[in-house]
Amino acid sequence: MVKERSLDGNMGKGQQGQSSAQVSKKNTYTWDEVKEHSSKTDKWVVIENGVYDVSKWVTRHPGGFKVLSHYAGEDATDAFVAFHPDKELVTKYLKPLCIGSLEKDNKPKSSIVTDMRNLRSKVEQLNLLKPNLWFYAAHLGHILALDVLGWFVMWYFGTGWLPYLTSAFLLLVVQGQSGWFQHDLGHLSVFKKSSWNHALHGFILGGMKGSSAHWWNYRHFQHHAKPNIIMKDPDIRMEYIFMLGEKQPVQWAKKKKGFMPYDHQQSYFFFILPPLLLPLYFHYEYTSHILRKKVWIDVFWMVFFFTKLFVTFGPLLGVSGAFFFYLFVRFMESHWFVWVTQMNHIPMKIDYDDKKEWLPMQLQATCNVDPSFFNDWFTGHLNYQIEHHLFPTMPRHNFHKIVPDVKALCRKHGLPYQTKTLFCAFADIVRSLKRSGEIWHDAYYHT
Repeated sequence: MVKERSLDGNMGKGQQGQSSAQVSKKNTYTWDEVKEHSSKTDKWVVIENGVYDVSKWVTRHPGGFKVLSHYAGEDATDAFVAFHPDKELVTKYLKPLCIGSLEKDNKPKSSIVTDMRNLRSKVEQLNLLKPNLWFYAAHLGHILALDVLGWFVMWYFGTGWLPYLTSAFLLLVVQGQSGWFQHDLGHLSVFKKSSWNHALHGFILGGMKGSSAHWWNYRHFQHHAKPNIIMKDPDIRMEYIFMLGEKQPVQWAKKKKGFMPYDHQQSYFFFILPPLLLPLYFHYEYTSHILRKKVWIDVFWMVFFFTKLFVTFGPLLGVSGAFFFYLFVRFMESHWFVWVTQMNHIPMKIDYDDKKEWLPMQLQATCNVDPSFFNDWFTGHLNYQIEHHLFPTMPRHNFHKIVPDVKALCRKHGLPYQTKTLFCAFADIVRSLKRSGEIWHDAYYHT
C-alpha cells in the first residue's frame, strides 16, 4: 500500500514507489555511500527513502539512459514523481532494483521540499492532473481540418502564388499546433493510459510531422530533468555557435575554444537558429537517431508522412516542388518554434549542476509569459512554463488553476516568479545573447 501524505511532507497517495517500511529490512546506506555510485557504469538513485541500483536499468529506461544518469548519486524523488503519472506501473519496475534504504537522517527536510510536495498533493487532490478529453479532441480536430484544407486550397484554386501561400500558411498552423499537441502526448498529459499517449504521440510526431517520438523523448526529458544545466540539458548545447549564460562564455574564452565571433551572436542569431533549426539540424539529428537506435516504428511513420506528402502535393507541384513546399513550411515553422521555446529559457540562469531542490532548480531556469487567448494558443500554453516544469504531466488547460498556489509558494520562500509580455520575452532572447557575447569578448581579450 502507498501511504497518504501527511502535512509533514511524507509520501503522498499515488506518488512515491516503495515506502521506507517496505525496504527497512534490507541494507541501509548513508548519503556519502550513495554519492559514490555516480559513475558511468555504477549508478544509484534515491526515491523517497529507498536506494535503487539503476546501473543496468538505465539502458532500458523509456525516458533514455541520460535522464537517470543525471540523478545518479542524488535524490530523484521529485523528478520521479513529476515524470510518472502511473506510479503503480513504474513501481513494478522499481521493486527488483531496490537494494536497501537510506539511513535515517535526524535533520528535518528542507521546508522548500516539504512545501513543494504538499503542493503536489494538493494538485492531485484537486484532480488537476486529469485531462479534459474534449479540449484535446477540439485541438486535434482543428489540426486535421486545417491539414485537409491546406491541400484543398491548392487543389481547387491552383498553384498560383496566392493559393500557394495560403496553403503554406494553413499547413504552417498544422505543423505548429501539431508540435504543441505532440508535446502534451509526450508528457503523458492527454490520456490516462500511457500506452495511448505513446501511440498517438508516434502518429502526430511521425505521421503528421515526419519526425521521431523516440528522439523527442530522449532529448526532451533531459531538458526537464536538469533545465539550463550545462552538459546535462541538450537544449543549451549550442556552444560551437552560441555562448549562453554567464559562466560558459568565460570558460570557453579562457580556453580559447570555439570559432564564432560570439560578441556578434545577437545579430547572426536571426540568420542561423530560427530559420535553420527545424529544416536543417533537426532533420539530421532525428534521422540519425532513429537509424542508430533502430527505432523502426518511427521509420515507418516518417515513410508514411513523406508518402502522404508526395501523394497529395506531388500531382500538383511535382516531386521536387512538393519537397520544396515542405521545406518552405518547415522554414516558417522553425521561426515560430525557436522564438516560443527559447523565450522561457535562454534569458534565464544557465549554470553547472549545484543540485538544487526541484522548485528552485526549475524556477531559476524558467519564466512565464502573460496569459491570453492568443498567447495560450500561439505557444501551446508554454507561456505557463513555470507550472509546466513543476508539473510536467499536468494537462495544459489546468495550468492557470494552480498559478496562485505556485506564486504563493514562491513568495513564502523568496523565490522569483517571473512573468513577461510576449514581445518582452522575445526581446530578452536577443538581449541575453548580447550580454553573453560581451562576457565572452571581455574574457577572451582581457584575460
